Amino acid sequence: MAGAIASRMSFSSLKRKQPKTFTVRIVTMDAEMEFNCEMKWKGKDLFDLVCRTLGLRETWFFGLQYTIKDTVAWLKMDKKVLDHDVSKEEPVTFHFLAKFYPENAEEELVQEITQHLFFLQVKKQILDEKIYCPPEASVLLASYAVQAKYGDYDPSVHKRGFLAQEELLPKRVINLYQMTPEMWEERITAWYAEHRGRARDEAEMEYLKIAQDLEMYGVNYFAIRNKKGTELLLGVDALGLHIYDPENRLTPKISFPWNEIRNISYSDKEFTIKPLDKKIDVFKFNSSKLRVNKLILQLCIGNHDLFMRRRKADSLEVQQMKAQAREEKARKQMERQRLAREKQMREEAERTRDELERRLLQMKEEATMANEALMRSEETADLLAEKAQITEEEAKLLAQKAAEAEQEMQRIKATAIRTEEEKRLMEQKVLEAEVLALKMAEESERRAKEADQLKQDLQEAREAERRAKQKLLEIATKPTYPPVNPIPAPLPPDIPSFNIIGDSLSFDFKDTDMKRLSMEIEKEKVEYMEKSKHLQEQLNELKTEIEALKLKERETALDILHNENSDRGGTSSKHNTIKKPQAQGRRPICI
Repeated sequence: MAGAIASRMSFSSLKRKQPKTFTVRIVTMDAEMEFNCEMKWKGKDLFDLVCRTLGLRETWFFGLQYTIKDTVAWLKMDKKVLDHDVSKEEPVTFHFLAKFYPENAEEELVQEITQHLFFLQVKKQILDEKIYCPPEASVLLASYAVQAKYGDYDPSVHKRGFLAQEELLPKRVINLYQMTPEMWEERITAWYAEHRGRARDEAEMEYLKIAQDLEMYGVNYFAIRNKKGTELLLGVDALGLHIYDPENRLTPKISFPWNEIRNISYSDKEFTIKPLDKKIDVFKFNSSKLRVNKLILQLCIGNHDLFMRRRKADSLEVQQMKAQAREEKARKQMERQRLAREKQMREEAERTRDELERRLLQMKEEATMANEALMRSEETADLLAEKAQITEEEAKLLAQKAAEAEQEMQRIKATAIRTEEEKRLMEQKVLEAEVLALKMAEESERRAKEADQLKQDLQEAREAERRAKQKLLEIATKPTYPPVNPIPAPLPPDIPSFNIIGDSLSFDFKDTDMKRLSMEIEKEKVEYMEKSKHLQEQLNELKTEIEALKLKERETALDILHNENSDRGGTSSKHNTIKKPQAQGRRPICI
Protein backbone atom coordinates (compact mmCIF):
# COMPACT_ATOMS: atom_id res chain seq x y z
CA MET A 1 0.00 0.00 0.00
CA ALA A 2 2.77 2.36 0.95
CA GLY A 3 4.60 1.49 -2.28
CA ALA A 4 1.50 2.30 -4.37
CA ILE A 5 1.10 5.67 -2.63
CA ALA A 6 4.78 6.49 -3.21
CA SER A 7 4.44 5.52 -6.87
CA ARG A 8 1.44 7.80 -7.33
CA MET A 9 3.25 10.67 -5.56
CA SER A 10 6.32 10.34 -7.82
CA PHE A 11 4.10 10.25 -10.92
CA SER A 12 2.21 13.35 -9.74
CA SER A 13 5.45 15.21 -9.04
CA LEU A 14 6.80 14.25 -12.48
CA LYS A 15 3.59 15.45 -14.09
CA ARG A 16 3.83 18.78 -12.27
CA LYS A 17 7.45 19.24 -13.42
CA GLN A 18 6.57 19.04 -17.12
CA PRO A 19 6.41 22.67 -18.39
CA LYS A 20 3.32 23.91 -20.12
CA THR A 21 3.77 24.69 -23.80
CA PHE A 22 1.94 26.36 -26.66
CA THR A 23 2.30 26.00 -30.43
CA VAL A 24 3.93 28.71 -32.55
CA ARG A 25 3.95 28.85 -36.34
CA ILE A 26 6.90 30.67 -37.97
CA VAL A 27 6.43 31.77 -41.57
CA THR A 28 9.59 32.53 -43.56
CA MET A 29 9.75 33.69 -47.17
CA ASP A 30 9.85 30.12 -48.51
CA ALA A 31 8.75 27.81 -45.70
CA GLU A 32 6.63 27.35 -42.57
CA MET A 33 7.74 25.82 -39.27
CA GLU A 34 5.97 24.94 -36.03
CA PHE A 35 7.52 24.84 -32.54
CA ASN A 36 6.34 23.96 -29.07
CA CYS A 37 7.27 26.88 -26.83
CA GLU A 38 7.26 26.99 -23.07
CA MET A 39 4.89 29.46 -21.46
CA LYS A 40 7.78 31.26 -19.75
CA TRP A 41 9.81 31.75 -22.93
CA LYS A 42 10.84 35.27 -23.85
CA GLY A 43 11.07 36.60 -27.40
CA LYS A 44 14.82 35.93 -27.51
CA ASP A 45 14.31 32.24 -26.69
CA LEU A 46 11.93 31.76 -29.62
CA PHE A 47 14.03 33.93 -31.97
CA ASP A 48 17.23 31.99 -31.15
CA LEU A 49 15.43 28.69 -31.76
CA VAL A 50 14.30 29.85 -35.22
CA CYS A 51 17.79 31.10 -36.13
CA ARG A 52 19.39 27.82 -35.04
CA THR A 53 16.86 25.86 -37.09
CA LEU A 54 17.64 27.97 -40.18
CA GLY A 55 21.40 27.87 -39.57
CA LEU A 56 21.43 31.69 -39.50
CA ARG A 57 24.24 33.53 -37.72
CA GLU A 58 23.69 37.09 -39.00
CA THR A 59 20.73 37.45 -36.66
CA TRP A 60 20.96 41.23 -36.21
CA PHE A 61 19.16 41.92 -39.50
CA PHE A 62 16.03 39.89 -38.67
CA GLY A 63 13.06 39.81 -36.34
CA LEU A 64 9.70 38.15 -35.72
CA GLN A 65 6.83 40.29 -37.00
CA TYR A 66 3.14 40.19 -36.11
CA THR A 67 0.14 42.48 -36.63
CA ILE A 68 -1.93 44.37 -34.06
CA LYS A 69 -5.06 46.04 -35.38
CA ASP A 70 -3.60 46.67 -38.84
CA THR A 71 -0.34 47.92 -37.30
CA VAL A 72 2.93 46.08 -37.77
CA ALA A 73 4.83 45.15 -34.62
CA TRP A 74 8.00 43.20 -33.81
CA LEU A 75 8.51 40.65 -31.03
CA LYS A 76 10.59 42.14 -28.20
CA MET A 77 13.55 40.04 -27.15
CA ASP A 78 13.31 40.77 -23.40
CA LYS A 79 9.54 40.28 -23.08
CA LYS A 80 7.61 37.02 -22.75
CA VAL A 81 6.07 35.85 -25.99
CA LEU A 82 2.54 35.60 -24.58
CA ASP A 83 2.81 39.04 -22.90
CA HIS A 84 2.68 40.63 -26.38
CA ASP A 85 -0.63 41.63 -27.92
CA VAL A 86 -0.77 38.47 -29.99
CA SER A 87 -3.67 36.16 -30.69
CA LYS A 88 -4.04 33.53 -27.96
CA GLU A 89 -5.42 31.00 -30.45
CA GLU A 90 -2.91 28.31 -31.31
CA PRO A 91 -0.84 28.19 -33.32
CA VAL A 92 0.40 31.74 -32.66
CA THR A 93 1.77 33.00 -35.97
CA PHE A 94 4.88 35.15 -36.49
CA HIS A 95 6.63 36.13 -39.72
CA PHE A 96 10.42 35.80 -39.78
CA LEU A 97 11.53 38.83 -41.86
CA ALA A 98 14.40 41.24 -42.32
CA LYS A 99 13.84 44.15 -39.93
CA PHE A 100 16.94 46.13 -40.87
CA TYR A 101 18.63 46.46 -44.27
CA PRO A 102 22.36 46.72 -45.06
CA GLU A 103 23.92 49.76 -46.70
CA ASN A 104 25.90 47.55 -49.09
CA ALA A 105 24.54 44.03 -49.50
CA GLU A 106 27.70 42.63 -51.13
CA GLU A 107 29.97 43.76 -48.29
CA GLU A 108 27.68 43.13 -45.31
CA LEU A 109 25.70 39.97 -46.12
CA VAL A 110 28.13 37.13 -45.46
CA GLN A 111 26.11 33.93 -45.18
CA GLU A 112 24.41 32.45 -48.23
CA ILE A 113 21.18 31.86 -46.23
CA THR A 114 21.14 35.56 -45.28
CA GLN A 115 21.52 36.60 -48.92
CA HIS A 116 18.78 34.18 -49.96
CA LEU A 117 16.27 35.45 -47.37
CA PHE A 118 16.96 39.08 -48.35
CA PHE A 119 16.61 38.19 -52.04
CA LEU A 120 13.21 36.57 -51.50
CA GLN A 121 11.94 39.45 -49.36
CA VAL A 122 13.12 42.24 -51.69
CA LYS A 123 11.80 40.37 -54.73
CA LYS A 124 8.35 40.08 -53.14
CA GLN A 125 8.37 43.77 -52.18
CA ILE A 126 9.15 44.74 -55.78
CA LEU A 127 6.48 42.44 -57.23
CA ASP A 128 3.93 43.70 -54.65
CA GLU A 129 4.94 47.27 -55.66
CA LYS A 130 6.00 48.21 -52.14
CA ILE A 131 9.31 49.21 -53.74
CA TYR A 132 9.04 51.25 -56.94
CA CYS A 133 11.11 49.78 -59.78
CA PRO A 134 11.41 51.28 -63.32
CA PRO A 135 10.25 48.98 -66.15
CA GLU A 136 13.68 48.45 -67.69
CA ALA A 137 15.22 47.61 -64.30
CA SER A 138 12.30 45.22 -63.64
CA VAL A 139 13.23 43.22 -66.73
CA LEU A 140 16.89 43.01 -65.67
CA LEU A 141 15.96 41.94 -62.13
CA ALA A 142 13.60 39.31 -63.57
CA SER A 143 16.44 37.86 -65.65
CA TYR A 144 18.61 37.43 -62.51
CA ALA A 145 15.66 35.82 -60.68
CA VAL A 146 15.32 33.34 -63.56
CA GLN A 147 19.08 32.60 -63.45
CA ALA A 148 18.84 31.95 -59.71
CA LYS A 149 15.96 29.48 -60.20
CA TYR A 150 16.79 27.71 -63.47
CA GLY A 151 20.58 27.94 -63.70
CA ASP A 152 22.33 28.49 -67.05
CA TYR A 153 20.18 29.08 -70.12
CA ASP A 154 19.81 26.04 -72.39
CA PRO A 155 17.81 26.60 -75.62
CA SER A 156 16.97 22.90 -75.83
CA VAL A 157 15.41 22.96 -72.35
CA HIS A 158 14.19 26.52 -71.83
CA LYS A 159 11.90 26.75 -74.81
CA ARG A 160 9.34 29.42 -75.59
CA GLY A 161 6.70 29.60 -72.87
CA PHE A 162 8.82 28.19 -70.01
CA LEU A 163 8.22 31.42 -68.02
CA ALA A 164 4.47 31.49 -68.64
CA GLN A 165 3.59 30.51 -65.05
CA GLU A 166 6.29 32.64 -63.37
CA GLU A 167 5.54 35.95 -61.63
CA LEU A 168 8.53 38.06 -62.60
CA LEU A 169 7.29 41.62 -63.27
CA PRO A 170 5.10 44.03 -61.24
CA LYS A 171 1.54 44.25 -62.61
CA ARG A 172 2.04 48.00 -62.93
CA VAL A 173 4.83 47.42 -65.47
CA ILE A 174 2.83 44.81 -67.42
CA ASN A 175 -0.23 47.09 -67.65
CA LEU A 176 1.86 50.09 -68.68
CA TYR A 177 2.82 48.67 -72.10
CA GLN A 178 1.05 47.13 -75.06
CA MET A 179 3.13 43.99 -74.88
CA THR A 180 2.11 40.33 -74.81
CA PRO A 181 3.53 37.85 -72.25
CA GLU A 182 5.57 36.34 -75.09
CA MET A 183 7.18 39.73 -75.80
CA TRP A 184 8.11 40.19 -72.12
CA GLU A 185 9.48 36.65 -71.98
CA GLU A 186 11.60 37.27 -75.07
CA ARG A 187 13.23 40.33 -73.50
CA ILE A 188 13.78 38.63 -70.13
CA THR A 189 15.28 35.56 -71.83
CA ALA A 190 17.65 37.72 -73.90
CA TRP A 191 19.24 39.03 -70.69
CA TYR A 192 18.93 35.67 -68.93
CA ALA A 193 21.13 34.09 -71.63
CA GLU A 194 23.92 36.59 -70.81
CA HIS A 195 24.16 35.43 -67.16
CA ARG A 196 25.66 32.04 -68.08
CA GLY A 197 28.09 30.71 -65.48
CA ARG A 198 26.57 32.48 -62.45
CA ALA A 199 25.63 30.26 -59.51
CA ARG A 200 22.40 30.81 -57.58
CA ASP A 201 24.02 32.85 -54.80
CA GLU A 202 25.83 35.04 -57.35
CA ALA A 203 22.63 35.73 -59.30
CA GLU A 204 20.77 36.60 -56.07
CA MET A 205 23.56 38.96 -55.02
CA GLU A 206 23.48 40.70 -58.43
CA TYR A 207 19.72 41.12 -57.90
CA LEU A 208 20.29 42.76 -54.49
CA LYS A 209 23.10 45.01 -55.80
CA ILE A 210 20.67 46.46 -58.37
CA ALA A 211 17.67 46.58 -56.01
CA GLN A 212 19.55 48.41 -53.22
CA ASP A 213 19.89 51.49 -55.47
CA LEU A 214 16.11 51.83 -55.86
CA GLU A 215 14.76 54.88 -54.05
CA MET A 216 12.24 52.99 -51.84
CA TYR A 217 14.54 50.04 -50.99
CA GLY A 218 14.75 49.40 -47.23
CA VAL A 219 12.65 52.45 -46.28
CA ASN A 220 9.86 52.12 -43.68
CA TYR A 221 7.25 54.85 -44.18
CA PHE A 222 5.06 56.36 -41.45
CA ALA A 223 2.34 59.01 -41.70
CA ILE A 224 3.16 62.02 -39.44
CA ARG A 225 2.21 65.68 -38.88
CA ASN A 226 4.57 68.51 -38.09
CA LYS A 227 3.90 71.27 -35.54
CA LYS A 228 1.88 73.18 -38.16
CA GLY A 229 -0.37 70.18 -38.76
CA THR A 230 0.99 69.50 -42.26
CA GLU A 231 0.70 65.88 -43.30
CA LEU A 232 4.09 64.34 -44.11
CA LEU A 233 5.78 60.95 -44.38
CA LEU A 234 8.69 59.86 -42.21
CA GLY A 235 11.09 57.38 -43.81
CA VAL A 236 13.46 55.30 -41.67
CA ASP A 237 16.28 53.33 -43.31
CA ALA A 238 19.92 52.31 -42.92
CA LEU A 239 21.20 55.80 -43.79
CA GLY A 240 19.05 57.98 -41.55
CA LEU A 241 15.66 59.70 -41.28
CA HIS A 242 13.95 61.27 -44.29
CA ILE A 243 10.94 63.56 -44.56
CA TYR A 244 8.74 63.08 -47.65
CA ASP A 245 5.75 64.71 -49.23
CA PRO A 246 2.87 62.18 -49.06
CA GLU A 247 2.59 62.30 -52.86
CA ASN A 248 6.29 61.69 -53.47
CA ARG A 249 7.91 58.71 -51.78
CA LEU A 250 10.91 58.75 -54.11
CA THR A 251 12.67 62.00 -53.25
CA PRO A 252 12.84 63.24 -49.61
CA LYS A 253 12.34 66.92 -48.92
CA ILE A 254 15.04 66.78 -46.25
CA SER A 255 17.16 64.06 -44.63
CA PHE A 256 18.89 63.58 -41.29
CA PRO A 257 21.89 61.20 -41.58
CA TRP A 258 22.51 59.09 -38.48
CA ASN A 259 25.91 60.69 -37.89
CA GLU A 260 24.24 64.12 -37.59
CA ILE A 261 21.55 63.10 -35.09
CA ARG A 262 22.35 63.55 -31.38
CA ASN A 263 19.20 62.17 -29.86
CA ILE A 264 15.78 60.74 -30.78
CA SER A 265 12.97 60.55 -28.23
CA TYR A 266 9.24 60.59 -27.91
CA SER A 267 6.77 61.64 -25.27
CA ASP A 268 3.21 60.45 -25.61
CA LYS A 269 2.55 61.05 -29.35
CA GLU A 270 5.23 63.69 -29.95
CA PHE A 271 8.48 62.59 -31.54
CA THR A 272 11.64 64.70 -31.28
CA ILE A 273 14.77 64.65 -33.44
CA LYS A 274 17.72 66.54 -31.96
CA PRO A 275 20.49 67.30 -34.50
CA LEU A 276 24.12 66.98 -33.45
CA ASP A 277 24.64 70.64 -34.34
CA LYS A 278 23.13 72.50 -31.41
CA LYS A 279 22.69 75.58 -33.56
CA ILE A 280 19.93 73.79 -35.44
CA ASP A 281 16.60 73.61 -33.65
CA VAL A 282 15.02 70.26 -32.95
CA PHE A 283 12.45 68.80 -35.35
CA LYS A 284 9.20 67.62 -33.77
CA PHE A 285 6.28 65.72 -35.25
CA ASN A 286 3.29 63.70 -34.13
CA SER A 287 1.86 60.37 -35.22
CA SER A 288 -1.67 59.13 -34.81
CA LYS A 289 -0.88 56.21 -32.48
CA LEU A 290 1.42 55.64 -29.52
CA ARG A 291 2.20 52.15 -30.85
CA VAL A 292 3.50 53.69 -34.11
CA ASN A 293 5.87 55.94 -32.16
CA LYS A 294 7.24 52.90 -30.33
CA LEU A 295 7.81 51.13 -33.63
CA ILE A 296 9.55 54.22 -35.07
CA LEU A 297 11.80 54.37 -32.02
CA GLN A 298 12.68 50.66 -32.32
CA LEU A 299 13.63 51.08 -35.98
CA CYS A 300 15.64 54.22 -35.26
CA ILE A 301 17.63 52.59 -32.45
CA GLY A 302 18.27 49.41 -34.44
CA ASN A 303 19.31 51.21 -37.63
CA HIS A 304 21.51 53.64 -35.71
CA ASP A 305 23.25 50.79 -33.87
CA LEU A 306 23.97 49.00 -37.16
CA PHE A 307 25.13 52.30 -38.70
CA MET A 308 27.70 52.73 -35.93
CA ARG A 309 28.63 49.04 -35.99
CA ARG A 310 29.53 49.22 -39.70
CA ARG A 311 32.00 51.97 -38.98
CA LYS A 312 33.90 49.94 -36.40
CA ALA A 313 36.24 47.01 -36.81
CA ASP A 314 34.45 43.72 -37.37
CA SER A 315 33.82 41.63 -34.29
CA LEU A 316 35.58 38.28 -33.86
CA GLU A 317 32.37 36.49 -34.87
CA VAL A 318 32.00 38.51 -38.07
CA GLN A 319 35.69 38.04 -38.91
CA GLN A 320 35.26 34.30 -38.45
CA MET A 321 32.16 34.25 -40.67
CA LYS A 322 33.90 36.27 -43.37
CA ALA A 323 36.93 33.96 -43.28
CA GLN A 324 34.65 30.93 -43.58
CA ALA A 325 32.77 32.65 -46.40
CA ARG A 326 36.03 33.34 -48.26
CA GLU A 327 37.11 29.72 -47.85
CA GLU A 328 33.70 28.52 -48.99
CA LYS A 329 33.83 30.85 -51.97
CA ALA A 330 37.31 29.56 -52.87
CA ARG A 331 36.11 25.97 -52.50
CA LYS A 332 33.07 26.64 -54.67
CA GLN A 333 35.20 28.41 -57.26
CA MET A 334 37.55 25.43 -57.47
CA GLU A 335 34.58 23.08 -57.62
CA ARG A 336 33.07 25.12 -60.45
CA GLN A 337 36.43 25.07 -62.27
CA ARG A 338 36.63 21.29 -61.80
CA LEU A 339 33.08 20.85 -63.06
CA ALA A 340 33.83 23.17 -65.99
CA ARG A 341 36.88 21.10 -66.91
CA GLU A 342 34.90 17.88 -66.61
CA LYS A 343 32.13 19.38 -68.71
CA GLN A 344 34.65 20.50 -71.34
CA MET A 345 36.24 17.04 -71.41
CA ARG A 346 32.83 15.41 -71.64
CA GLU A 347 31.85 17.70 -74.50
CA GLU A 348 35.14 16.95 -76.29
CA ALA A 349 34.57 13.22 -75.79
CA GLU A 350 31.05 13.57 -77.13
CA ARG A 351 32.32 15.53 -80.12
CA THR A 352 34.96 12.82 -80.77
CA ARG A 353 32.34 10.12 -80.43
CA ASP A 354 30.03 11.96 -82.80
CA GLU A 355 32.93 12.32 -85.27
CA LEU A 356 33.70 8.60 -85.05
CA GLU A 357 30.04 7.75 -85.49
CA ARG A 358 29.89 10.09 -88.47
CA ARG A 359 32.97 8.49 -90.03
CA LEU A 360 31.64 4.99 -89.31
CA LEU A 361 28.37 5.92 -90.96
CA GLN A 362 30.30 7.34 -93.90
CA MET A 363 32.28 4.11 -94.22
CA LYS A 364 29.05 2.10 -94.09
CA GLU A 365 27.62 4.27 -96.84
CA GLU A 366 30.78 3.81 -98.91
CA ALA A 367 30.60 0.02 -98.39
CA THR A 368 26.93 0.02 -99.40
CA MET A 369 27.73 2.04 -102.50
CA ALA A 370 30.61 -0.33 -103.34
CA ASN A 371 28.29 -3.33 -102.94
CA GLU A 372 25.74 -1.69 -105.19
CA ALA A 373 28.43 -0.89 -107.76
CA LEU A 374 29.63 -4.53 -107.60
CA MET A 375 26.11 -5.81 -108.11
CA ARG A 376 25.62 -3.44 -111.03
CA SER A 377 28.95 -4.58 -112.52
CA GLU A 378 27.96 -8.24 -112.19
CA GLU A 379 24.59 -7.56 -113.78
CA THR A 380 26.26 -5.62 -116.63
CA ALA A 381 28.77 -8.41 -117.19
CA ASP A 382 25.99 -11.01 -117.33
CA LEU A 383 24.02 -8.90 -119.80
CA LEU A 384 27.07 -8.33 -122.00
CA ALA A 385 27.91 -12.05 -121.95
CA GLU A 386 24.37 -12.94 -122.92
CA LYS A 387 24.35 -10.34 -125.69
CA ALA A 388 27.73 -11.54 -126.98
CA GLN A 389 26.45 -15.10 -127.12
CA ILE A 390 23.36 -14.02 -129.05
CA THR A 391 25.47 -11.96 -131.48
CA GLU A 392 27.83 -14.88 -132.00
CA GLU A 393 24.90 -17.18 -132.77
CA GLU A 394 23.49 -14.62 -135.20
CA ALA A 395 26.89 -14.37 -136.95
CA LYS A 396 27.01 -18.18 -137.32
CA LEU A 397 23.48 -18.20 -138.69
CA LEU A 398 24.34 -15.48 -141.22
CA ALA A 399 27.47 -17.33 -142.27
CA GLN A 400 25.39 -20.47 -142.80
CA LYS A 401 22.89 -18.54 -144.89
CA ALA A 402 25.72 -17.03 -146.96
CA ALA A 403 27.05 -20.52 -147.65
CA GLU A 404 23.62 -21.71 -148.69
CA ALA A 405 23.29 -18.70 -151.02
CA GLU A 406 26.64 -19.56 -152.56
CA GLN A 407 25.55 -23.12 -153.11
CA GLU A 408 22.31 -21.93 -154.71
CA MET A 409 24.27 -19.63 -157.01
CA GLN A 410 26.50 -22.52 -158.11
CA ARG A 411 23.47 -24.69 -158.69
CA ILE A 412 21.82 -22.00 -160.81
CA LYS A 413 24.99 -21.51 -162.88
CA ALA A 414 25.14 -25.25 -163.54
CA THR A 415 21.55 -25.33 -164.80
CA ALA A 416 21.29 -25.17 -168.55
CA ILE A 417 19.39 -22.19 -169.89
CA ARG A 418 17.82 -23.00 -173.15
CA THR A 419 16.35 -19.65 -174.16
CA GLU A 420 17.76 -16.15 -174.06
CA GLU A 421 14.93 -15.00 -171.85
CA GLU A 422 15.64 -17.72 -169.41
CA LYS A 423 19.32 -16.88 -169.75
CA ARG A 424 18.61 -13.22 -169.08
CA LEU A 425 16.41 -14.10 -166.23
CA MET A 426 18.95 -16.49 -164.98
CA GLU A 427 21.69 -13.85 -165.33
CA GLN A 428 19.51 -11.40 -163.44
CA LYS A 429 18.87 -13.96 -160.74
CA VAL A 430 22.59 -14.76 -160.63
CA LEU A 431 23.35 -11.05 -160.28
CA GLU A 432 20.77 -10.68 -157.51
CA ALA A 433 22.13 -13.80 -155.81
CA GLU A 434 25.67 -12.37 -156.03
CA VAL A 435 24.48 -9.06 -154.55
CA LEU A 436 22.62 -10.90 -151.82
CA ALA A 437 25.64 -13.08 -151.13
CA LEU A 438 27.85 -9.97 -150.92
CA LYS A 439 25.43 -8.34 -148.51
CA MET A 440 25.26 -11.51 -146.47
CA ALA A 441 29.08 -11.62 -146.33
CA GLU A 442 29.26 -7.95 -145.24
CA GLU A 443 26.56 -8.47 -142.58
CA SER A 444 28.38 -11.59 -141.38
CA GLU A 445 31.61 -9.61 -141.12
CA ARG A 446 29.83 -6.78 -139.30
CA ARG A 447 28.27 -9.24 -136.88
CA ALA A 448 31.64 -10.84 -136.28
CA LYS A 449 33.15 -7.42 -135.46
CA GLU A 450 30.23 -6.64 -133.15
CA ALA A 451 30.75 -9.99 -131.40
CA ASP A 452 34.45 -9.10 -130.94
CA GLN A 453 33.46 -5.71 -129.52
CA LEU A 454 31.01 -7.35 -127.12
CA LYS A 455 33.70 -9.76 -125.98
CA GLN A 456 35.97 -6.77 -125.31
CA ASP A 457 33.17 -5.03 -123.38
CA LEU A 458 32.61 -8.20 -121.40
CA GLN A 459 36.29 -8.31 -120.54
CA GLU A 460 36.18 -4.60 -119.39
CA ALA A 461 33.05 -5.29 -117.29
CA ARG A 462 34.76 -8.20 -115.61
CA GLU A 463 37.79 -5.95 -114.94
CA ALA A 464 35.44 -3.33 -113.36
CA GLU A 465 33.90 -6.12 -111.31
CA ARG A 466 37.36 -7.15 -110.13
CA ARG A 467 38.22 -3.53 -109.13
CA ALA A 468 34.90 -3.14 -107.26
CA LYS A 469 35.59 -6.34 -105.34
CA GLN A 470 39.07 -5.09 -104.51
CA LYS A 471 37.71 -1.73 -103.25
CA LEU A 472 35.10 -3.49 -101.13
CA LEU A 473 37.85 -5.65 -99.66
CA GLU A 474 39.91 -2.53 -98.85
CA ILE A 475 36.96 -0.87 -97.09
CA ALA A 476 36.19 -4.05 -95.17
CA THR A 477 39.80 -4.36 -94.00
CA LYS A 478 40.27 -0.68 -92.92
CA PRO A 479 41.39 -0.41 -89.24
CA THR A 480 38.59 0.65 -86.90
CA TYR A 481 39.08 3.74 -84.75
CA PRO A 482 39.75 2.93 -81.09
CA PRO A 483 37.43 4.52 -78.51
CA VAL A 484 38.70 7.87 -77.40
CA ASN A 485 39.58 8.13 -73.78
CA PRO A 486 40.18 11.83 -73.21
CA ILE A 487 43.11 12.46 -71.02
CA PRO A 488 42.17 15.04 -68.40
CA ALA A 489 43.98 18.27 -68.87
CA PRO A 490 46.54 18.92 -66.20
CA LEU A 491 45.51 21.42 -63.58
CA PRO A 492 47.00 24.90 -63.90
CA PRO A 493 49.83 25.37 -61.48
CA ASP A 494 48.17 28.32 -59.76
CA ILE A 495 45.07 26.40 -58.71
CA PRO A 496 45.20 25.00 -55.11
CA SER A 497 45.66 21.25 -55.17
CA PHE A 498 43.17 18.82 -53.63
CA ASN A 499 43.44 15.08 -53.08
CA ILE A 500 40.53 12.68 -53.46
CA ILE A 501 40.60 10.08 -50.67
CA GLY A 502 37.71 7.64 -50.86
CA ASP A 503 34.57 9.72 -51.27
CA SER A 504 35.87 12.77 -49.38
CA LEU A 505 37.73 15.84 -50.58
CA SER A 506 40.56 17.42 -48.62
CA PHE A 507 41.49 20.97 -49.52
CA ASP A 508 44.79 22.67 -48.76
CA PHE A 509 44.32 26.43 -48.67
CA LYS A 510 47.49 28.49 -48.49
CA ASP A 511 48.10 32.16 -47.90
CA THR A 512 49.12 32.49 -51.52
CA ASP A 513 45.79 31.03 -52.52
CA MET A 514 43.91 33.58 -50.44
CA LYS A 515 46.08 36.41 -51.80
CA ARG A 516 45.38 35.22 -55.30
CA LEU A 517 41.68 35.03 -54.48
CA SER A 518 41.81 38.62 -53.14
CA MET A 519 43.47 39.75 -56.36
CA GLU A 520 40.79 37.98 -58.34
CA ILE A 521 38.07 39.69 -56.27
CA GLU A 522 39.70 43.08 -56.94
CA LYS A 523 39.84 42.20 -60.63
CA GLU A 524 36.16 41.27 -60.52
CA LYS A 525 35.36 44.65 -58.96
CA VAL A 526 37.13 46.44 -61.83
CA GLU A 527 35.30 44.26 -64.34
CA TYR A 528 32.05 45.00 -62.53
CA MET A 529 32.57 48.74 -62.95
CA GLU A 530 33.13 48.21 -66.67
CA LYS A 531 30.06 46.02 -66.89
CA SER A 532 27.98 48.64 -65.04
CA LYS A 533 28.50 51.07 -67.90
CA HIS A 534 27.50 48.38 -70.38
CA LEU A 535 24.52 47.52 -68.19
CA GLN A 536 23.33 51.12 -68.11
CA GLU A 537 23.58 51.26 -71.89
CA GLN A 538 21.50 48.09 -72.12
CA LEU A 539 18.89 49.53 -69.77
CA ASN A 540 18.66 52.71 -71.82
CA GLU A 541 18.40 50.68 -75.02
CA LEU A 542 15.54 48.59 -73.60
CA LYS A 543 13.81 51.71 -72.29
CA THR A 544 14.00 53.30 -75.76
CA GLU A 545 12.80 50.09 -77.40
CA ILE A 546 9.65 49.69 -75.29
CA GLU A 547 8.90 53.43 -74.99
CA ALA A 548 6.84 53.35 -78.19
CA LEU A 549 4.58 50.68 -76.65
CA LYS A 550 3.91 52.63 -73.45
CA LEU A 551 0.33 53.66 -72.59
CA LYS A 552 0.80 57.17 -71.17
CA GLU A 553 -2.65 57.25 -69.61
CA ARG A 554 -1.74 54.29 -67.36
CA GLU A 555 1.32 55.92 -65.79
CA THR A 556 1.16 56.11 -62.00
CA ALA A 557 2.23 59.06 -59.91
CA LEU A 558 5.51 57.28 -59.05
CA ASP A 559 6.18 56.63 -62.76
CA ILE A 560 5.76 60.34 -63.49
CA LEU A 561 7.99 61.35 -60.57
CA HIS A 562 10.67 58.85 -61.61
CA ASN A 563 10.62 60.15 -65.19
CA GLU A 564 10.89 63.76 -63.99
CA ASN A 565 13.89 62.84 -61.83
CA SER A 566 15.50 61.09 -64.79
CA ASP A 567 14.86 64.07 -67.08
CA ARG A 568 16.50 66.39 -64.55
CA GLY A 569 19.53 64.14 -64.58
CA GLY A 570 18.86 62.75 -61.13
CA THR A 571 20.37 59.44 -60.12
CA SER A 572 18.29 56.47 -59.13
CA SER A 573 20.46 55.77 -56.10
CA LYS A 574 18.89 57.04 -52.89
CA HIS A 575 22.39 57.10 -51.39
CA ASN A 576 22.88 60.43 -53.13
CA THR A 577 19.58 62.01 -51.98
CA ILE A 578 20.73 62.75 -48.44
CA LYS A 579 21.03 66.47 -48.02
CA LYS A 580 22.71 67.66 -44.90
CA PRO A 581 20.66 70.39 -43.20
CA GLN A 582 22.84 73.48 -42.97
CA ALA A 583 22.51 75.85 -40.11
CA GLN A 584 21.50 79.37 -41.10
CA GLY A 585 22.17 81.19 -37.87
CA ARG A 586 19.64 79.72 -35.43
CA ARG A 587 16.66 79.51 -37.77
CA PRO A 588 14.47 76.44 -37.09
CA ILE A 589 13.86 73.75 -39.69
CA CYS A 590 10.47 74.35 -41.29
CA ILE A 591 8.74 71.74 -43.42
